[in-house]
Amino acid sequence: MSADTRSHQAAGRTGPARRRPVQQRSQERYERILDACAGLLDEAGATALTTKEVAHRAQVPIGTLYQFFSGKEDLLAALAHRNLDHYLQRLDRRLSAGAPAGPAGFTDLAVDEFVAMKRDVPGFGQVDFGLAGTSGPTGFQGDRHLLDTDLDNNAAVALRLQALGGEVFAAADPVALTIGLRVALEAADAVLNLAFRSDPDGDPVLIAECKRLVRCYLAEQLGHD
Repeated sequence: MSADTRSHQAAGRTGPARRRPVQQRSQERYERILDACAGLLDEAGATALTTKEVAHRAQVPIGTLYQFFSGKEDLLAALAHRNLDHYLQRLDRRLSAGAPAGPAGFTDLAVDEFVAMKRDVPGFGQVDFGLAGTSGPTGFQGDRHLLDTDLDNNAAVALRLQALGGEVFAAADPVALTIGLRVALEAADAVLNLAFRSDPDGDPVLIAECKRLVRCYLAEQLGHD
């Protein structure tokens, strides 16, 4: 099963409704706006981000930006969604190239892809999937619900990962798996934030510890050796 199919199956559970362009020209503008947002996040941080500056950087009228996004928070939510979609596509390619040996292998690939995007993808270090603290880096109260209006960000990501790793986790109890992945995400998020706090490429020792922590926890939670 492809990442697109699994993402479609999970779409009913995650993702606030947004106006998405249909025509190619509009799609190009939409992506250019998100690219501009990502670049500005890296340069100035989320608190300095404005829709006016994003529109200027994307070379589109401010009215065009507001055709797609209601404001700054909606723009950040769209970027978080795009980040998650790209992450799952990248992870799916890694899984298809050679299925890992159970949850431990899945964990290593999942952390490796996250770290790679943290290093290389514009804006990802500021927003990633909207996985932040109580108020988040933007200061919006809705930061914990950038991906879904009902579920917090970690819960939404957990469902997408559960759908993607269906074959890997086939023997696991679905309820235990949902809880396990959500807790694993919370733990991994905290350790990886620490890993990147003082090292722009991520402290390799802490990254390794993140993998070990999640592998051990999921092994116990799901009853794997």
